[in-house]
Amino acid sequence: MKRVTFILFLAAIHDVNAQCEPTSFIAATPTLDYPYVKEHVLTKRTVPYEYIREADVVWSKRVWREIDLREKINHPLYYPFDYHTPSGQYVRNTNCWSLWTILRHHIVQGELKLFSSYNPYQFDMRDGDQFKYPIAPKAGGNYCNDSVFRNEVFYYLGKLGPESDQPRSTWDGRDSTRIVNGVEEFVYYDRDTFWIDSKDIVKYQIKEDWFFDKERSVMDVRILGIAPVILKEEIGPNGEKMIAGMETKFWIYFPHLRYLLTNYYVYNEKNDAQWMSFDDLFWKRRFSSTVYKESNVFDRSIDSYRTGVDALQESADIIENIRTFEQDVWNF
Repeated sequence: MKRVTFILFLAAIHDVNAQCEPTSFIAATPTLDYPYVKEHVLTKRTVPYEYIREADVVWSKRVWREIDLREKINHPLYYPFDYHTPSGQYVRNTNCWSLWTILRHHIVQGELKLFSSYNPYQFDMRDGDQFKYPIAPKAGGNYCNDSVFRNEVFYYLGKLGPESDQPRSTWDGRDSTRIVNGVEEFVYYDRDTFWIDSKDIVKYQIKEDWFFDKERSVMDVRILGIAPVILKEEIGPNGEKMIAGMETKFWIYFPHLRYLLTNYYVYNEKNDAQWMSFDDLFWKRRFSSTVYKESNVFDRSIDSYRTGVDALQESADIIENIRTFEQDVWNF
């Protein structure tokens, strides 16, 4: 019996290798980093949302959440193993990407459209979570071949350093002075470029709708948008860096993002054989978050009328009210 099994095994190997027509044993043997081929995430298709009619939605509530990446449960989203070298080269971890690495990669490739947090033509209007102001390249364009898109998107993926106070030298063949209105003045070096890496992302904001679907008799939720948040730095009077709050860089329309997140692994510290996709992580709500705003008549966030522990309690009360409504539906 063992001999028959061994012969069948050799025949199976021969059939597989015959398709490639190898010239040597080394060429015929694939080099795998695992004892098996990992394919269930890389080849899976995005599961579409259930179709919902407006007439079937009898109740809904819009909330905004913050996912704090300092919490341990949210570390799979953080994973800060990408960085830029001093020469500007972008280095990424080949094993697993953070959520920011995925966003940045596909934005640069022109495959993912971002939405500005403010009106690019009227800076005093901030309603970016309504997906009004898209930043996208021309058809078939990306960061490398579309100069207009490159100039627009750089503000959202990086920042410029302070103005240089050192005049340019002539060793590189460029002029160190110029004439402006008949007056000679120095030409200073260009400002440094600083790219945003995963370690710079401190939070993610998500915008979602909770609703009760009477056709299916379920309370359901849909994430509509997600936005990375970084710390806003300012230069103090003595030249030191100071934290001046947080800044929402841009918004991404989440239903479009799902088609990209489906094929990227999320690290699982409990079991290396059960890595799921980023889309599964959001679908299964495998993250910790707090509500910082709900739909209200004054369109105000919680921190405008609550602080400290009271703000956390208000956030918990909003979620509890949603759960209470769901339970009350089944009380006759």
